[in-house]
Amino acid sequence: MKVEVWSDVICPWCYVGKRRFEMALADFAHRDEVEVIWRSFELDARAPREYPGTLEDLLAKKYGVSPQQATEMNANVTSVARELGLDYRLADAHPGNTFDAHRLLHYAESRQLGDRAIERIMQAYFSEALRVGDRAALARLAPEFGITEDDALAMLDSDDFSEAVRSDEARAAGFGIRGVPFFVFDAKSGISGAQPVATFAQALEQTWQAA
Repeated sequence: MKVEVWSDVICPWCYVGKRRFEMALADFAHRDEVEVIWRSFELDARAPREYPGTLEDLLAKKYGVSPQQATEMNANVTSVARELGLDYRLADAHPGNTFDAHRLLHYAESRQLGDRAIERIMQAYFSEALRVGDRAALARLAPEFGITEDDALAMLDSDDFSEAVRSDEARAAGFGIRGVPFFVFDAKSGISGAQPVATFAQALEQTWQAA
């Protein structure tokens, strides 16, 4: 069975959805026969490397809400994340362009380090104020998932894996995916959003039976 997961590393519900899916997969009887592929999706492909201002400022502008409402949105997802053992510190977050982060994830995947890489980059962004659009900051993080800083920086300073990111995004468009997280099971059925663990468990079971 193949499960493709489209997400962006700065999407707070993507990290929640990732963890809930992983919990469902851990209890799935045939988990060793499930291939999970993390696909790239940019929430804002035109974003600058780093947004000026705070994440609350960005959310208020993007969704047309007040700063207080934006703060409440962050508090809500932070509370949900905490229940899953995720420590969100969104007041310190540095949102920005994620294209290079996705290229680094594809580079890691080419070395069979993709799972470690996406977990570490998400953790760093949501909990440790990673400047996600900063190539040097991404490269400094790379040794923690098995790639040297020099190798990571050399790759990021090239155009390598750009087509891999674009290919993922084109595949998402082909499926009609407009928001993330989005989970596709054997290219036949999909789940949108950070659904409850039970929903993912049911999808895994149904896909296995159908196969």
